Amino acid sequence: MSNHTTEIKRRLLDLCRHHIGQRIQLAEKMMNDAQDSANHETKSSVGDKYETGRAMMQSERDKHARQLAEAIQVEQLLERIQPEAQHQRVQLGSLVRTDFGEYFISISAGRLPVGDKKYYAISPATPLASAMLGKQKGETFSFNDKQMAILEVN
Repeated sequence: MSNHTTEIKRRLLDLCRHHIGQRIQLAEKMMNDAQDSANHETKSSVGDKYETGRAMMQSERDKHARQLAEAIQVEQLLERIQPEAQHQRVQLGSLVRTDFGEYFISISAGRLPVGDKKYYAISPATPLASAMLGKQKGETFSFNDKQMAILEVN
């Protein structure tokens, strides 16, 4: 694998880390805001209204706590990627060029620009990545009723 390809994978990995870092920060902020709201809810003359408001804010906090936990798991997945590793078959950390686009098997972060090219960061759990996993250069796979060819795997 060329140094150029390793550098592209490093840059894509950095962009993915930034993406998940933002998700973690947002989830933490939203969780803390919900907790602060619950803590500052004043007891009204109608006790049920107070309890309902607190319960709703606690539910909101719990939702953001789950999102935070999921984002941390995704961040841990990124730590397993070694950009200098060369892959013969599509797997986590692979840079895959198909006749329909170029993909970085990592996390679902969408379209990421590196230089003048666009890559799509996709999770191995996505249907597209699942269709590619284990395939190598020259093989084809079917996705959304289309035959796609793998032109290169790094």
